[in-house]
Amino acid sequence: MPLDSTGKISFDHIYTAPDPRPFFGTLRRVDYGIPQLAKPYFAKLISEHPAERPAVLDIGCSYGVNAALQRCGATMDDLYAHYTDPAVRALDHAALVEADRKRTRTGGPKYYGLDNSGPALEYALSAGFLDEAIHADLELDDPDVVQQKLLDDVDLVVSTGCVGYVTEKTLTRVARGARPWMAHFVLRMFSYEPVAASLAELGYDTAQVPGAFRQRRFASEEEQTQILDTLDAAGVDPTGLEADGWLYAQLYVSRPEGAATLATALENSEQEG
Repeated sequence: MPLDSTGKISFDHIYTAPDPRPFFGTLRRVDYGIPQLAKPYFAKLISEHPAERPAVLDIGCSYGVNAALQRCGATMDDLYAHYTDPAVRALDHAALVEADRKRTRTGGPKYYGLDNSGPALEYALSAGFLDEAIHADLELDDPDVVQQKLLDDVDLVVSTGCVGYVTEKTLTRVARGARPWMAHFVLRMFSYEPVAASLAELGYDTAQVPGAFRQRRFASEEEQTQILDTLDAAGVDPTGLEADGWLYAQLYVSRPEGAATLATALENSEQEG
């Protein structure tokens, strides 16, 4: 597979299929697991938020994976087993949607998704993983009136790998409305500093949660070499992390000044995980 402009393998083709089977079939081979590691942190933030029923916006949500983990009470291994099961792979589109809807729990927080893949969003809505979808590229354009109304309802913004492709342009456009809390897992090859600086201008504080989180294995030696070169240029030491064959992310939490302190909750989530 080709490398994209960042040096990573391009997985663009798995985000435009009409359902998630190619997505899970491909990413299973590289042990993609960051949504599983993010799950307890997101759940804790949701439980700590003062909103009675928080609305959670997942940026770069693709097929609503983070929402599916919560709403289906599932793990990534469960989703991999489900979507690669020969019996499930044999289902037609309508039957797959129906099977997924039966797995999805109702109630709890609201889940919104923002992505530039129409097919992925459509599936996530049909399966009941998402309550609302925003099909937009906020790197290029301001949200329209309908999109802004949804953004104004958001209490918590999360992501598990899009920052670096999505920049402060998108995140500040999202933050200007309801001033939501934010929690982003960011690959170590990308700096969160431009985002933190732009959010600070809007009155946000940012903290990094200690530790590094495995995203996935490198798909090839070429990809690893390119990423190691990128890390070296950025002054990031890959010893014991990317040098051992895995992409790693760090978690940053940004919240408006005066919001409830989250450090203790996040530390508890880390210990429980």
